[in-house]
Amino acid sequence: MDLFADPNHITDNPRPLAERMRPQTLNRILGQQHLLGENGTLTRALSEKILPSSIFWGPPGTGKTTCARLLAEALETNFQTLSAVTSGVKELKLMLAQAKHHRQSGVQTLLFIDEIHRYNKAQQDALLHAVEDGTVTFVGATTENPSFEVVGPLLSRCLVLRFDPLSATELSLLLDRALSEDEELGELQLTLEERAKDRLCAHSGGDARRLLNALELAGHTTHPDSNGARTIKPEDVDQALEGRSYLYDKQGDAHYDTISAFIKSVRASDPDAAVYYLARMLEAGEDPKFIARRLVILASEDIGNASPMGLVIATSAFDAVHQIGMPEARIVLSQATTYLASCPKSNASYMAITEAMNDLKKMGPQPVPLKLRNPVTKLMKDEKYGDGYEYAHDHEGGFSGMECLPDALKDRIYYKPTDHGHEKGIKERLEGWWEKRRGKDTTSEYPKDS
Repeated sequence: MDLFADPNHITDNPRPLAERMRPQTLNRILGQQHLLGENGTLTRALSEKILPSSIFWGPPGTGKTTCARLLAEALETNFQTLSAVTSGVKELKLMLAQAKHHRQSGVQTLLFIDEIHRYNKAQQDALLHAVEDGTVTFVGATTENPSFEVVGPLLSRCLVLRFDPLSATELSLLLDRALSEDEELGELQLTLEERAKDRLCAHSGGDARRLLNALELAGHTTHPDSNGARTIKPEDVDQALEGRSYLYDKQGDAHYDTISAFIKSVRASDPDAAVYYLARMLEAGEDPKFIARRLVILASEDIGNASPMGLVIATSAFDAVHQIGMPEARIVLSQATTYLASCPKSNASYMAITEAMNDLKKMGPQPVPLKLRNPVTKLMKDEKYGDGYEYAHDHEGGFSGMECLPDALKDRIYYKPTDHGHEKGIKERLEGWWEKRRGKDTTSEYPKDS
């Protein structure tokens, strides 16, 4: 407390713009037409006056909490909320006991738990009976994939509803609403340059809360003109957004989605997309060594012998990133990324080891042919170890034509080189050596889930 403050003067902390603009009716929620539109899932549920227990899954600022509260009002139920970050089993059991009491009085409770993925298995299990017997209508909100973060028994009792990021059009409409309807912004006499508006929408990542917070900050930090009016320019937006991280949880969906897009862009030979996703990861604070490791794997899995230098470049990049660190490591990663994306592609080496391991699992380890065994003792020689072995260098061109696979796998072809890049020459050489490879289609498809 300020000892010199007027004790009779009480100041209230002003509510943030995002809170002031929180919709008060369902039809004011922007986006989510698949849920709240004329034929949306939640619209149909409301028409039947029945809302099943649900998981609201989507990024921040897409209306999950607001939607749950307004659904409770529309259904005339008792709305109770918990945060999985600050509550535990004790608070949850107390809330469920209150809900049971309300139900006995004829009032249903909608229990909303924010960030349900933060509850551990025991905490989530504590919900099961109440959801099963209808003590509560449960709605859990999560930014993480519920398939991994919500226990199976609870997930099976819930409808999973996906909330999408707001589009640029929807974000633009929200900005217009805030500027025209919010009294505090009105007092600032705010206007937005079109380029500033575009930048706000682009950098909000589909997050309404982030958009409104940035607008409010930019409005308060923009200098008024001689008439007291404030015009937000692109540089004001940049200043307001400075230091604010992008949506990117290193253990969450954004992490996995972005690295997946990065790898698949390199695999698709799109260096422009690849370096864009690289920039996103680095800007969000991703570990550069993690990216470098993935490039080393990709160099063998997706490029292989079509461009053998790919693995050399990737491993050199990993060493360089380890030695110099950020921010200069971004240059090394960019060089390696664009090189690998521009290489001819082949997954033949990856498919070869995969097929060989599949045969091993199905058939077990087959005996090594005697001719390949090293006769280091007299007993081994007596047992015919090494008999029939043909030394490659005793033959023209260093090729003997000796089959080395176990008898049960004779003539099996695991390595199927493509016609891409350096591997075309390998394919021609192997076909020249091995009759079993001549005239056969040895191409293979990329594994879809790799």
